Parts: sequence; C-alpha cells; structure tokens
Amino acid sequence: MLGIIGAMEMEVEGIRQKIEDCTGKNISGTTFYSGTIGGTPVCLAKCGEGKVNAALCAQTMVLTYMPDYIINTGVAGGLLPAMRVCDCAVASHVCQHDFDLRPLGTPLGMLPVVNEIYIKCNEELASALASAANKLCGGSVFEGIIATGDQFISEDEKARFLAEEFGAIACEMEGGAIGHVCSINNIPFAVLRTISDGGNDEASLSFEEFAALAADKSVNIILQFIQTI
Repeated sequence: MLGIIGAMEMEVEGIRQKIEDCTGKNISGTTFYSGTIGGTPVCLAKCGEGKVNAALCAQTMVLTYMPDYIINTGVAGGLLPAMRVCDCAVASHVCQHDFDLRPLGTPLGMLPVVNEIYIKCNEELASALASAANKLCGGSVFEGIIATGDQFISEDEKARFLAEEFGAIACEMEGGAIGHVCSINNIPFAVLRTISDGGNDEASLSFEEFAALAADKSVNIILQFIQTI
C-alpha cells in the first residue's frame, strides 16, 4: 500500500477524487481515505500544517494501515535562485531546521533517537517521483535537501540561512517530521514539493497567488507517479 500525506486540502483533494472504492475513517481528528488508484492500494490523509500534526498523522497511518511506503506531497518555498513558481523539488534528504539543542552541545538540527541531522529518502521512490515530475515540468525539477520547521519562511535572511546552513533547496513544514516517523518505523519514504514562493520577503503574497496552482501540479505528479508503480 502507498501512503500519501499532504497538509492542506488543496494538496490532497485532487488525489482523493481519483480513489476508487474509497472509504474514510476518522482517527484522532484526521480522516484517512483508503481504496485504489489504477489498481494500486492507497491510503491518503490531510495532516494539517506543522510537524506535530504531520508526525501524528504519519504514525497513525503506519499503525493502522501499515503502508509499504509513504509519500509526502504539497507546496514549498524555493531556496535556489534558479527556482521559479511551479518548479518541483524532490528530496534526497530531509532535516528539521528549527530543532535546536545547541546550548547542550549538539549541532543545530541534530535529532535524538535517530541521531542524525539529515534523514535520507528512499532513492528508488525519489527517482520515480523525479521522473514523473520531469514528464510534467519540462525539466524544471530540482533534487536535494528539503528543510522542515514550524515556520512559514518569509524573510530573505532566513531563506539564505537555510540554504547556507543546511544546503536546503526548499523549505516547508511537514516533510522532516514524516521522514522522522518513517525512519523510526523503517518505512521507505519520499518528499515531493512544488514551489509556491521563494521563502523571501514576498513569500506571503506569492503563496496566496500561486499555492493552488502549485498544489494542483503536485497532485498531477503524484497521479503520474502512481502509474509507474
């Protein structure tokens, strides 16, 4: 079974509409939709914004539906100068840029239990997502580290910091937490994001204008990806 998690309605509704024999089950305030898409068993959920919501959703999906792998999808802020709205970012690794125990002598972003700053995504899933994205994006697909935190990044200085400190190509609010859960549970995962803004001083205006368009593109890429599995 393929698990799919997005934070917002616009990131998951187009996928939900394609689920055949769809049944919904509400667990701890989240509705999980299960069925098939093109013969592939899927479980889909809208987790809500932020790391706690994402982790709660992912762990519940793992325990209840036992997916073979999980994809996190949605929109993100782009951190590379070459990135444009509706370009795609596929994670090679995820990190949590706001996890900070530096006063206790550990590096910024170092996560307890997994004892890593960067959690590696499944290479086969990431490659398949990149291939699906390339079919729809005309080559504007970037692969690299995606940084997660409980912040909507909308400052030039902060965006530059994430790119320089973590080598991140994009920033969002859920992928690192979902990767954390998947890593602990030994479940392959990947993260696909389409760019809605630049994480800079104009990010809030760009997000309002382009988020729905970017989310629709991520939906189409996920549907293309499902055809390959």
